[in-house]
Amino acid sequence: MLLVNWRDTAHPEGGGSELYVERVAEGLAARGYRVTIQCAAHDRAPADERVNGVRFRRRGGRFGVYWQALLAVRRLRPDVVVDVQAGMPFFSPLVARCPVLALVHHVHREQWPAVLGPVLGRIGWWIESRVAPWLYRHCRYLTVSDQTRRELAGLGVSTARTTVVRNGLDAPPPVSAVRDPDPVLVVVGRVVPHKRVEHAVDALAALVARWPKLRLEVVGHGWWQDTLAEHVRRRDLSDRVTLHGYVSERDKHEILARSWVHLCPSVKEGWGIAIMEAAAHGVPSVAYHRAGGVAESIVDGETGLLADDLDDLTRQVDHLLTNPDQRRAMGEAGRARAADFAWDRTVDAFEQVLRESMAFNARRELR
Repeated sequence: MLLVNWRDTAHPEGGGSELYVERVAEGLAARGYRVTIQCAAHDRAPADERVNGVRFRRRGGRFGVYWQALLAVRRLRPDVVVDVQAGMPFFSPLVARCPVLALVHHVHREQWPAVLGPVLGRIGWWIESRVAPWLYRHCRYLTVSDQTRRELAGLGVSTARTTVVRNGLDAPPPVSAVRDPDPVLVVVGRVVPHKRVEHAVDALAALVARWPKLRLEVVGHGWWQDTLAEHVRRRDLSDRVTLHGYVSERDKHEILARSWVHLCPSVKEGWGIAIMEAAAHGVPSVAYHRAGGVAESIVDGETGLLADDLDDLTRQVDHLLTNPDQRRAMGEAGRARAADFAWDRTVDAFEQVLRESMAFNARRELR
């Protein structure tokens, strides 16, 4: 099996979608599949490597990765290709001689202009919304939330061809941290424009008068880091905001464990692994209703709260800070729910789609 993906978790811009791909790949490799991930090259890992039973081939840069992926599909002659579409497809049906599964975490309508500007953003959205659904019209789709499944249907991808295979969750490591005595907000994720970490900073600015000891910790790195730091300076919050950048997995969990409320102000998420990681530590999250899969990773009013806009997000955060009993109850409900998500279940469901696709292809070849 060949998975073609833009990045891997070792990449400086790797995130939750890359973690999903690698956990699935590792799970399938442990079950006897020969699994290769083809992704972009970077200076944090070698061009060729085998990790946890999975072969990594890192070739090409930000754009060259697409050409290199097509070469890999052609030359490696896999039995099945998983084409991971982070907005831009790899066009693998053009060269594949085997079944192709399209894995889409979320639809990128809102991200295109934020990342590439209005002109190139329209081109990117045209490729994602018009070209890709036509090119992959005979392919099975996988996604991680019902919301994305519905959005794909809006682009012409039949729900009958789309299977929801939800994220798993790594068990949190033991931590020494306890809940901080003073209120702490936390954001975990890549620091890029569409994650809108500035909204968390603005919410903090609106609340400091009511909560003079309130702080914000931002865990994650990305090319938007300097812009975010400048926004913090303009809001005169440098003494209240800690931009941790990249931290180890253990340190990330220590920070989550001492936090009061996790914020996910992203434009769009396929699911929201950070939301579930926070929940595993009894920390409720606040996110936006219209941000895709976060409306499913958060059970509104039970494990966290969903907001309509920045003002509402600020009110919801204030509500959780003001009501410790409800905050703790949501945290415990989230902790219990997070325990139900395991990567083995994700791999089970993924493998089922894989087997069905292979069986269908075998029957078609016998006709």
